[in-house]
Amino acid sequence: MGADAGADSGEGAGQFGAARNFVNTCIYRSLITLRAADIIARGATFRGHWKAFTKGQARCGWIMKPMHDLLGKVALVTGGSRGIGAAAAIALAKAGADVAVNYRTRSKQAEAVCSAIRELGRRVMAIPADVSQSAKIREMLSRVEKELGTVSILVNNAAVAQSRNVDQITEQDWDEALNTNLKATFLLTQAALPGMRTQGWGRIINMSSVAAQTGGVVGPHYAASKAGMLGLTHSFALLLAKEGITVNAIAPALIETEMVTANPRANPGLIPVGRFGTVEEVASLVVLLAQNGYITGQTINVNGGWYMS
Repeated sequence: MGADAGADSGEGAGQFGAARNFVNTCIYRSLITLRAADIIARGATFRGHWKAFTKGQARCGWIMKPMHDLLGKVALVTGGSRGIGAAAAIALAKAGADVAVNYRTRSKQAEAVCSAIRELGRRVMAIPADVSQSAKIREMLSRVEKELGTVSILVNNAAVAQSRNVDQITEQDWDEALNTNLKATFLLTQAALPGMRTQGWGRIINMSSVAAQTGGVVGPHYAASKAGMLGLTHSFALLLAKEGITVNAIAPALIETEMVTANPRANPGLIPVGRFGTVEEVASLVVLLAQNGYITGQTINVNGGWYMS
């Protein structure tokens, strides 16, 4: 049933529609947080629209979308102890999800992320695992399901990015990049699918890179692994579209993280907007893709204009 179904026709419906649009505008202009200060500042105009809006709600049963619309969902964020992964884990918790924070060696940093999530009132666990190994993935998902529930949001974020000159890339460098960045994405997605299919709902978000589109500043081993993630995204999205499971990729460029700032080839001069991106700018897209059921098979570019599509 549509949002306006059952509302009064004529003047009443028109007032409700205008009021609803006004309220939605207020919400988005205050970054999805309708604060008391905003209401007071808008004064009688807001109160008048709000009165019409709430009356319209009563007539047609239309309800504002709750801010915490990921309540009841369990998210697993790989590489969640720092950088983009940490920001994504916290952002998902703010949206209502319970979160499993995966890490490989940085236990203290993972626990700091968990502490931030607990302060938000969400359930959380830190869980170590090498996500390039299928046995470790199965163990991790089993533990998450026992403590938090079935994973319904998977953020494939774990990555390695060893900067190398083209003639210095070893077979070990190649294997490590492909195993951690690409193979792990496939294995994790495959392992999480049964639970998502049982629920009839799932969100898979793959953290690719502008390197997949431009070559980047790390090296061909890294670029190839991130380009492979885009192919995986397209294939899984097509195969799962009718099952309530969306699959998308995010392709960031030069986000201000330890991984980027440690690379001497990375500098803000490469970015048309003239600065590094922030982890929060990427995390907000993770939440958007988790909330949206109509976006699938897409690559969302957050790159300051480096690669324009």
